[in-house]
Amino acid sequence: MRLTDLLHPHLDGVTTVVDATGHGLRLDSYLHLPDGVALRDDAERPVGEGELVLLSYGPDPTLHGTEDDCLAVLERVRPGARGLLLLGHPEPPYHRLLDALVTHGCQVLRAAPLDYTHLHAGAVFARTGGDELLPPHDWFGRVVPSDGFATALRIADEYVFADLVSRSLRARVLDLERRAEEAERARDAARADGLADRLAAAVREREQLASALRGARERVDLLKARVAMLEGSTSLRVGRALVSAARSPRRGAARLPRELYGMWRGRTVKKAAPTARPAADNAAPVTADDRLHLVHRAFSCAPRDRLVIAGVLTDATAEDFAADAVVNRLLPHDGGVLVRRTDPDAVVVQLSACTGTGPWSLAGSGLAPDLDRRMAELLTEARALGRATVLWRDAPPTTAPGLAQFTWDAVLDTDTGVRISRLDPAAQGKERLREVFQWDSTRVRLAELARLVGAPDPLDERRVAVLAAPRDRTDRARLVAQVLGQDHRPAEVLVPDPAGLEELDAAGVTVRTGAPTVAWVADWSDPDEDRPDTLLLDLMCAQEYSGADALGHAPGGEDFTFVPALRRPLLVRRSLHRAGAPPEAWCGQGYRLFAVRGKEPS
Repeated sequence: MRLTDLLHPHLDGVTTVVDATGHGLRLDSYLHLPDGVALRDDAERPVGEGELVLLSYGPDPTLHGTEDDCLAVLERVRPGARGLLLLGHPEPPYHRLLDALVTHGCQVLRAAPLDYTHLHAGAVFARTGGDELLPPHDWFGRVVPSDGFATALRIADEYVFADLVSRSLRARVLDLERRAEEAERARDAARADGLADRLAAAVREREQLASALRGARERVDLLKARVAMLEGSTSLRVGRALVSAARSPRRGAARLPRELYGMWRGRTVKKAAPTARPAADNAAPVTADDRLHLVHRAFSCAPRDRLVIAGVLTDATAEDFAADAVVNRLLPHDGGVLVRRTDPDAVVVQLSACTGTGPWSLAGSGLAPDLDRRMAELLTEARALGRATVLWRDAPPTTAPGLAQFTWDAVLDTDTGVRISRLDPAAQGKERLREVFQWDSTRVRLAELARLVGAPDPLDERRVAVLAAPRDRTDRARLVAQVLGQDHRPAEVLVPDPAGLEELDAAGVTVRTGAPTVAWVADWSDPDEDRPDTLLLDLMCAQEYSGADALGHAPGGEDFTFVPALRRPLLVRRSLHRAGAPPEAWCGQGYRLFAVRGKEPS
């Protein structure tokens, strides 16, 4: 929730908002106060009726202030005044301020989480003037009818039940934290063991390479000796003399007897000194096995920006994963070699690949001990290289119980997701497309795997940059509302002047000038256009379904189809945006254009 959504329902009768949060927080660009409500800094005077005070409390004293500062502000709140308490803790320690609120007659009307990086929750309270409770507010800010004792009884009952629920949640959180610490310790120990295994493997590989190098040098010396013997043989010299005489009969025929006689005279010297090597320095060098090595090896100096998987996978899963990752399928006879050659981010074993048809069928079932041995060797090789081993348990574990006997760095108990391009939007509708995009797509599943192994996140391909040009305060407020209201929130907003957009930075959206740095670019340069909250979500769903380079409205009003031209591009790939070509030339340059029908600009 935004700060303005929490604050505005409680501004009825308020004429002045007093900012008592100190100099660390500057909230003027967050509030978007309506006309008739003024904002002023705290002058350390009492806050009375018709005024609302802003105060904060959090873990960073320089930013949020201290608990004593917060209590000092509460002492200056008079009957009829209201306040908004901003909490910077991920788990608000409300118990530290609860007694002070009760002592000063302050009733909390509404509390809600805030969607900012440095403010996690907010609570609106009012200073009561007597012994009557004020009517509380529901989630939407509407007043709940008050009925004296019934209201107090409802609050008391809700407190007991909320404490019951929160107790179990706190216990679960503590248990999860304990498990996470244990898993981290176990992983650190595994990493240490893996480092020793990798060192031993490196030593073995070094010895093997040294032995191979010695053998290669011996073969080179042998070849050199054979070439020297060939160069010095009488047969080769006689042949050269005859060929030279044949090429130039007039001069060579007269010189041939003298050369042959010299060879006959020198044969005794050759026999007496068999190790003497004639001058043959200009002979062509012999090419060894270099080309054979180049055939099987590749080198790239570019950084790895995609998830690399070596896996025991089904045909369908390997095809779906290959759209967002580099996939190398492992076979029983070459799995270890492929792991060493490809250096993957993770070695993934899909349980379905061990239960269906395929080269790994019956692995882990106890009916194919040779496959189990190959699997154990494969996982040992992966651990020796320091690569994570992951069991993707997309089928009942009882179908391959032997897999549970191996040591895994992580286990994913979920399916492999749905590839959006396999769906039929006309039959299943946009709601199903949105649901799969956000929660059940193959790319989302691969993102979970990438987070486990510390690899590049496939969801980076969904990041959107918004190009905007707000002209005044009203345009900036509208831009902030549209950006933070998107179901698929942009990663960055590019504007000529970032001033007045601090709320976007606080919500985790980068605001800056310059060129976009993410995968996609959306043009929001028209500040008066009405953009629905599902705009970017629907555009990204369509892009992932089609694989297009640009999406937007088509001249003929087509929807969810490829078109030769776009009347108005709405979402463009960054490389296409940086190319600078006009939209009319995109199709002719080989870019794919996809039409979506949406709400036209007002």
